[in-house]
Amino acid sequence: MGDFRADLKHALHMFVKNPGFTIAVVAALALGIGADTAIFSVVNTVLLKPLSYPEPDRIVQLLLTGPGGEGPGASATKLHVWQDQTSVFEDVAGYDNGGGMNLTGGIPEQLHGVHVTEGYFRVFGAKFLQGRGFTKAEDRPNGGNVTVISGGLWKRKFGSDPHLVGKTISIANLPYTVVGVTSPDFDTDPVADLWVPYQFDPNTSDQAHYFVAAARMKPGITLAQVQAQLKLAAIEFNRKYPGVNEKGGFDAQLLKDSVVSDIRSSLLVLIGAVSFVLLIACANVANLLMVRAAGRSREFAIRAALGAGRARIIRQLLTESVLLALAGGFLGLVLGFSGVRALLAVSPGDIPRIGGDGTGVGLDWRVALFTLGISVFTGILFGLIPALGASKPDLSSSMKESSRGSGSSLRHNKMRSLLVVSEVSLALVLLVGASLLIRTFVALRGVNPGFDSHNVLTMEMALNGPQFVKTAAVAQVMRAGRDRLMATPGVVAAGATNALPLVGGFGLPFSVVGRPPQDGPYTGGAGWMSVTPGYFDAFKIPILRGRDFRDTDTGGAQGVVLINEAMAKEFWKNGANPVGQQMVIGHGVGPEFEEPARLIVGVVGDVRDGGLNRDPRSVMITPLAQMTDGLTELNSKVAPLTWVIRARSDPHQLTAVASDVLRQASGGFPVAKVRTMDEVVVRSTARQDFNMLLLTIFGGSALVLAAIGIYGLMAYSVQQRTQEIGIRMAMGADRGRITKMVVWQGMRLTLVGVVVGIGAAFGLTKLVASLLFGVKQWDPAVFVTVPVVLSAVALFAVWLPALRASKLNPMEALRTE
Repeated sequence: MGDFRADLKHALHMFVKNPGFTIAVVAALALGIGADTAIFSVVNTVLLKPLSYPEPDRIVQLLLTGPGGEGPGASATKLHVWQDQTSVFEDVAGYDNGGGMNLTGGIPEQLHGVHVTEGYFRVFGAKFLQGRGFTKAEDRPNGGNVTVISGGLWKRKFGSDPHLVGKTISIANLPYTVVGVTSPDFDTDPVADLWVPYQFDPNTSDQAHYFVAAARMKPGITLAQVQAQLKLAAIEFNRKYPGVNEKGGFDAQLLKDSVVSDIRSSLLVLIGAVSFVLLIACANVANLLMVRAAGRSREFAIRAALGAGRARIIRQLLTESVLLALAGGFLGLVLGFSGVRALLAVSPGDIPRIGGDGTGVGLDWRVALFTLGISVFTGILFGLIPALGASKPDLSSSMKESSRGSGSSLRHNKMRSLLVVSEVSLALVLLVGASLLIRTFVALRGVNPGFDSHNVLTMEMALNGPQFVKTAAVAQVMRAGRDRLMATPGVVAAGATNALPLVGGFGLPFSVVGRPPQDGPYTGGAGWMSVTPGYFDAFKIPILRGRDFRDTDTGGAQGVVLINEAMAKEFWKNGANPVGQQMVIGHGVGPEFEEPARLIVGVVGDVRDGGLNRDPRSVMITPLAQMTDGLTELNSKVAPLTWVIRARSDPHQLTAVASDVLRQASGGFPVAKVRTMDEVVVRSTARQDFNMLLLTIFGGSALVLAAIGIYGLMAYSVQQRTQEIGIRMAMGADRGRITKMVVWQGMRLTLVGVVVGIGAAFGLTKLVASLLFGVKQWDPAVFVTVPVVLSAVALFAVWLPALRASKLNPMEALRTE
């Protein structure tokens, strides 16, 4: 213990004695450890922290499988089958992603309301400040108007009324009895202000997928047992409903895995990339420590002569390196946490579980332990090589070297060169990855989405309540709202839809009249959406064949439908014209979808509604005014309608007047989620932008660190070779030759690092292939440009010491000891 205190005291003395060295080392480590801590704090929040529900590892997401893959989804009939699997499930619940529900009875306010089945609060382990969840009777048809509200809404809107349960509140101008208030710590996804029961008919044959389902496994039941039982349940379902799900099945995965499944690979790539930055920082620090250890060779020789063993010297040097690493780790923890919160506030990246603007990312024992662990590890990593070298001093040569001012062996020079080569190769790999994501960023910005997003304002409106269960009433509001908008100065075009591009959509099977079935009982399946007249004008989506919808395309007229170009190419081969043919949409899915055949009246241009990085899918578009009454009522529960308004100039200037106009047209209902379409487009690529930004920061940091490493090595080499350079110049070597000698020494190491880095990059770019768009993982432009840029930066870093060497005075250099 006494030896450790002595080592600690000596280390602190050395740090104070050499403040420049100490600051340089701590700064380099703070950069590397801070970057690692920043990314780990996100990984910790997203991947490592358990979900906030009680016993979250017992909650599974129920999935539908098919030829195209698997994903969450449910129909009322499938939910009933899952609820019967009582041998493995304690509870099963259905819930949607939430839509607009209007809180009325005063100044109307659109809230985020979620439809759920009665088992929802048991599956997710909800705690209640007041009351309870829904009963089975309340979740049946005619079960009454009841609601559970969140603790946040209870506090904000109802003044934390301790007697709210049992009272009625007005939702969509209907009285709803409050039966429960959830605890504020009931953190749900999707976030909800209130919940209402689905009230499914237990005898329904509805096959529409417009919600998802989760289940709580019984204690002791494993995921494998659940999956085996669901395979049997799928067979039972297909037997009960033949032809509905012949190519599909049922599956399950842990809810946490379902939540983070599409972000896991990105975060793992980023944690790998940031580890490269840390390794480069460690290599830089190891080089500094080796130079410092070389300068202390006489000290170590004297200590060895006085009886200090090799282990004693190694322990002294490791104590110093670990102390430096802990100082860098503490500073890195502060910088990393502050940096990631600032970064997520600017670019949240559409990452699940991090909260709004990254507020869910915080410090906990995992982040603190990670920072401590990585600090100690890096301290040992970068300190061990100098310690091992310095612990074997040659007393005679060390005393001579110190008198000459040398202090470095050939072995140490080779090790420092190897570290610089490693820095260059790691930096090149990071720069290649960053460049590929930058190319992806540029490619996404160059994609034609199929619509013009500029100067378009969007706003949601929830039309629910008894006055809007009929299509005619909704169509009347749509017509009145559009007429009022078109009369507003500054408005060029206006329309509405139930599925905004890049936000989400629906899908339905269809049959072309006169064709034999090709996909079970149907011709095929495609995306489906409804719009009003003016929608295509607002987005400048071209009509390629036929005509647009008209105001006369109402419920009493011939049913019509538009299809997009992708659908025409997929189902009408060899350029056949689909206009004039008829199709039946959604037959057999549920009673809400039953309707006569529709006439195809036109073909519209393709829209990348699933994402800018995805090819347009086949889509059918129907007039909102021709939806069945049942589908209108269902749609009002699933999602609000979205107005799209094209302005002559800045669309933000229309926000207030458009909101007021639409409130008047709807009889007082508010609008919500007001945003421009440009903002929607930017949000659709938020995750790709986040990945690109981080890798660019890491690549830039690696480039700077590698340049510093090369400069440091060459500057020290020039200092070592001062007498040699003086001799060369005295024997006739001109300044140009000296410059070339030093430059070639540094660039030789750079070129070796570049070659190694290119080989590593070829192997590692496959890890980022899933993050790319519009560029190949082995893009020639990237693999040529990055080595050239890195070599140019290295040349500049080498040139400075070479220039100083060329300006040495030969006589002074010869007198240097």
